[in-house]
Amino acid sequence: MPTSSTEIILSTSRPLGLVGIASGENYEQANQALEAAGFSRLSNGAYTASLADDQAARRTASTLVAHAHENGATIVTSPRRYLGDIGTDIAARLPGTWSAQLEIYSLPLWQEDLWYGLWEAGEIYRALEVHRVPYASVLKDGKGTELLLVERPGHSSGYLLGALTDHEKEDVRDDPTTPPSMVLPAEPDQAASAITHTFLPAYQRALHHRDLNTVLSALERIREEHQSFQLIKSSGRYTAGVPLSSRLIDSMERAFADHAWISYRVVLEHAPELLARCQPATTPWPEDAAALIRLRAALADSEEAWHESNTLSSDLHAIPRTLHTHEWSHVRAQLGLAALPAIETWLTDSDVFERQARAAAPDEQAALSAASPRMLTARPTPLPAPRAATTHR
Repeated sequence: MPTSSTEIILSTSRPLGLVGIASGENYEQANQALEAAGFSRLSNGAYTASLADDQAARRTASTLVAHAHENGATIVTSPRRYLGDIGTDIAARLPGTWSAQLEIYSLPLWQEDLWYGLWEAGEIYRALEVHRVPYASVLKDGKGTELLLVERPGHSSGYLLGALTDHEKEDVRDDPTTPPSMVLPAEPDQAASAITHTFLPAYQRALHHRDLNTVLSALERIREEHQSFQLIKSSGRYTAGVPLSSRLIDSMERAFADHAWISYRVVLEHAPELLARCQPATTPWPEDAAALIRLRAALADSEEAWHESNTLSSDLHAIPRTLHTHEWSHVRAQLGLAALPAIETWLTDSDVFERQARAAAPDEQAALSAASPRMLTARPTPLPAPRAATTHR
């Protein structure tokens, strides 16, 4: 990302008048110039001056030019309306209840913070990579959806829209579920229509596939660890020189249950909503209904352990001192042992789950003539019988 000299970017706003935003390594001096010229600071870091009186506005502009020169800042007049107004206008036209908040990245380094949340690999990704983006508008629906709106670099009008997420993600350039960015027209009505009818449906599909792949990856981790455990158990030896004993088998089983619970929590978090969308009767595999019933029952059987885990985590975060690592491991092992029958069901029916969940992607005509490429291929071997779980608080 290229650096830039210190600038004061001026744009106009119907409700605010003249808006000034400082950008560059010496942005604080630019802010001082705005204050000295009589601009008022907003909570988001932008500065405003009234345009109601033409003569007063000209004096303010003339004073700003002088102070900007003294502070080593260049004044840049934007041909666009103030982005804060654009974001608010678009948010007001989206379905549901949306808000817009302008974020300012005066210091060039601050722009890089967007990489951690950007769930996008198209034009807006490249814009952040190549250009200075001194500010953006973040649109929120109050339910977890956050969209990033920026002015399209290299163009006198138009905007770029991408998705933000706090979900852990892979490299967005390699992740097939990454939602693409969208070029939006300058007119808020048209921009809101494009978001409503094109971007948000694509975003919802991306969420669906991301959550599905998250669940499948968690099941695969459980499967791999269980198969390793079963191979060692069937061999009768822990290592070449250490034969298995009942005590060692018990220890290995608890270790597996500990790790399995960590991954199974991911299934419990994301699978219910995915299952709720599945309608096997509308697919070429109506016989999958029986497996989906088993999977829902497995989730229901895990509710007590899930609730206990969440309650324990909440209680422990409310006090200064938490459990030691080995104590956490013991608690997770107990929860995992209690959930092993449910975990076994999910491993057994994971192929059916994936097939039905992919066919149930929101507003998407799935390719139902054949199952999609599967992330999980090996069927599980039987799990060891779970031991009775006890509660530790």
